[in-house]
Amino acid sequence: MIEDIEKRQHVVNEQSAARSPAGDAFAGLAILVLRLAGHLTLAGDALAKPVRQTSARWQVLAAAGHGTMSVAQIARVLGVTRQAVQRLADLIEADGLARYQDNPAHQRAKLLVLTDEGRQVLAAIKASQATWANALGAELGETDLRAAGLVLDRVLGALTRGAAGDE
Repeated sequence: MIEDIEKRQHVVNEQSAARSPAGDAFAGLAILVLRLAGHLTLAGDALAKPVRQTSARWQVLAAAGHGTMSVAQIARVLGVTRQAVQRLADLIEADGLARYQDNPAHQRAKLLVLTDEGRQVLAAIKASQATWANALGAELGETDLRAAGLVLDRVLGALTRGAAGDE
């Protein structure tokens, strides 16, 4: 499958403007990050499944558990649409894992707050995730992971600043 992607990417590259070596490096990194994201979602789904959650629901629960935020604020933090978070927040609220609370800063944008049950579900997922992360961390090494994190943080910063040429 990887060879197929590389062959198709080669065809696209021939038809478009030539990339610099740095552009090639970034494109390669982007492909790896996209593949990684898919694998992380699958792993997250497996970690959240015992408490009948998904990776997407876990992300919203974690954001609500991290601090008092509106749906729009959670969406900005997660880098997804407000509508996607609203749909998940409504489901989480209907399941009794969170509730909406008045927002003193905005009349219409309610805050999403975890219930006791929501905090318990999030704690269970975090416990499973800690075991999983510790094992991978030991295998890959803290130094390399921190270095990779710094690079990815710089890429994220460049993209959020619009340096990617939002057109």
